[in-house]
Amino acid sequence: MNHAIAILQLLVAAAFVSIPLVRARFGATAMTAAEDELRRQGVRHTALTENGMRFDAGGHETWAPVSAAAVTAASAVLNLLEASWAGAATWTVLGLVLLINCVILYSNLTAVASVQAAFRRKDDEELARVDVAALLKAAESAFPRWVWVLQNARHVIVFGASAAALAALATA
Repeated sequence: MNHAIAILQLLVAAAFVSIPLVRARFGATAMTAAEDELRRQGVRHTALTENGMRFDAGGHETWAPVSAAAVTAASAVLNLLEASWAGAATWTVLGLVLLINCVILYSNLTAVASVQAAFRRKDDEELARVDVAALLKAAESAFPRWVWVLQNARHVIVFGASAAALAALATA
C-alpha cells in the first residue's frame, strides 16, 4: 500500500513542477505580449515590471511549486522506505497540498479581479484604466493551447491523486 501512495505523491510532485517549467519556457513571450497589450492601451509598458507582475518562472512562481513538489516527494520517499511516521507525514503534506491547490485554483479563477484591485491600490491613474481582462488574455494567448489542458490536468492530478492517497491511507 505504501508504494501505491508514494506513486500518487510523486504524480502530485510532478504536477507542481510543471508550473515553473511551463513558465520558464513561455513566460518571456507572455510578458512581451502583455507589455504589447499595455502599449496598445496607451499605458507604459514597464508598468508590470514596476509592480512586480510577471509571467515567467521567477520569484514565488518557482520557489512555491518546487517547494511543494520537494516536500511531497520527500513524503513519498518515507512511504517507499515504509518509515514508521510516513502516514503522519503523508496526512500533513497532502492536506497542505490540497489547501495550496485550492488557493492556486481560486487565484486562477479570480485573477482579473485580483489584478484590478492591486492596480487600484497603487493610486496610479494609468494602472487604474488598464483593461485587465484584455491584458491577461494577451499574456494567456502567448502560451501554447496545450498549457490550458495541462493546467486543468494538473488540478485533476493534484486533487485526485491526493484524495486517492489519503483514502488509501485511511483504509490501511
